[in-house]
Amino acid sequence: MAMKTPVHPGEILREDVLADLGLGVGEAAARLGISRVSLSRVLHGHARISPNLAVRLEQAGAGTARAWLAMQTAHDLALERASGTPKVRSLHDVA
Repeated sequence: MAMKTPVHPGEILREDVLADLGLGVGEAAARLGISRVSLSRVLHGHARISPNLAVRLEQAGAGTARAWLAMQTAHDLALERASGTPKVRSLHDVA
């Protein structure tokens, strides 16, 4: 059975954080000290949550930086695995 790809953390930020707080993209971006366009790209899954944004979210009281980065990594890893396994050889086998 195939594993479902974890949701992009931007969707969680959009649906579970900003929506619950009643914050629009512009206001949230201003409070986080980033551009509206940058935040919008994350919220719609077109950009990753960077370590910088993760720290800003933590400082703004929206969870921990580690949690945001873990969600992003889980999403990225699932996408990479779904794209097919690259041809590799073991590092332990003697040639």
